[in-house]
Amino acid sequence: MAHKKAGSSSKNGRDSVGQRLGCKAGDGQFVTAGSIIVRQRGMTFKAGSNAGLGHDYTVFAKVDGTVHYEHETRTKKRISVEALAGE
Repeated sequence: MAHKKAGSSSKNGRDSVGQRLGCKAGDGQFVTAGSIIVRQRGMTFKAGSNAGLGHDYTVFAKVDGTVHYEHETRTKKRISVEALAGE
């Protein structure tokens, strides 16, 4: 006997890999320049001072420093990077 299902019932049997979205650095954590802080779809997290926003809405650090999250609205947060004292 064959071990394959009928053609129509098994057309969508493929699964995709996860996209590894989410927060990569927490509040108060040290990050280096260019490192990713949040990977997201849409603008739940906005870029603040010393942080940039990529074309795929990735928030990244522009300078070395510590990450700070603050509420902008009830549903959105702003991420800023506080630079080190020497810079």
